[in-house]
Order: sequence, then C-alpha cells, then structure tokens
Amino acid sequence: MRLVLLGPPGAGKGTQAAILSEKLGVPHISTGDLFRANIGEGTPLGVEAKSYIDAGKLVPTDVTARMVESRLAEDDAANGFLLDGFPRTVEQADILTELLEKKGTALDGVLNFNIDEDVVVQRMLARGRADDNEETIRTRLQVYRDETKPLIDHYGDQIISIDAEGEVEEVNQRAMDKLGK
Repeated sequence: MRLVLLGPPGAGKGTQAAILSEKLGVPHISTGDLFRANIGEGTPLGVEAKSYIDAGKLVPTDVTARMVESRLAEDDAANGFLLDGFPRTVEQADILTELLEKKGTALDGVLNFNIDEDVVVQRMLARGRADDNEETIRTRLQVYRDETKPLIDHYGDQIISIDAEGEVEEVNQRAMDKLGK
C-alpha cells in the first residue's frame, strides 16, 4: 500500500504509522527521520538541508522532495510506504504525484487523522516537552490549518477519514478497517 498520512500535530500519526508499517509490511517514511538520517550520514542532501536548518530557515521543498525521491527508490519501498510529513502543501503533493508517475505507480489513499484541537492541546501538554506550551501548540495547529489542510481538498475522494480520538489500538483498528485489512 502506498499511503500518505495527514493530521494535525499530536493526532498520533507517528504512533499509528509505526503500527501500520508493521501490519502492512511497508516502511514508515517520516521527513523528520529523513532529515536526521541524511544530516547524520553527511549526504550531499543532508549537508544542504543542514545549512538551511542551521540558519533557522525551512528546508526548501526541492531538497525535501529529492530526499523523499531517493528514499522511495530504496528496495523496501518497492511494494509500498507510509509517508508522514510529506507532502505538507499542494505543491509538494503535485511533486509526489510526478515522482510516483515516473515509477509507474500512484497513491492507494490518504489517511486523514481527525481530532479535536482541544484534545491535541491536552495530549501535547501531557507529553511534558519543554517546547510544548499551549501558545506554541496552537501556533503549530494554525500553521497546519493554513498550509496542510488544503491537501484535504486537493486529494478529494482519495481521503480516508480516521477518527483519531481514543486509545491507540482503537484508532489503529479504525484505520485497518477503512483500509479493508
């Protein structure tokens, strides 16, 4: 299965991706992990990404897209993947479509993890991370609404809506049911 995971920060995408990856037998590809791996290994893309990060800037779409393209070319992604953190914008979604078309394939769906924003705030505050205060969390949610939510309209009937409130196992079962697994 070739899936994109969408949902606001704190919706549990990473947790669900790890479980789904194991159950579906496809890699969980997180852009955060890709950045860390490329930077840690000192790859040319990692060096380029690090220069932006060190300057306090966002890594440009083309750098991120090249990392994703390189990762999708690896053997373990031949039969599918779960993409988490890419695409974040409609521009990136178009790039992903082109990358997949070059490989003669397409997405099987886009899992959208829906959750009430107040629940997200409570979840993230409960994690106790230093950078998780209510103002920061609400700012991140606003960035998500502004930049990522348009993807829901973009993907239209490819969206598979998942209720992300409740216990991890419940949410995972809902996702597996919707995927027909």
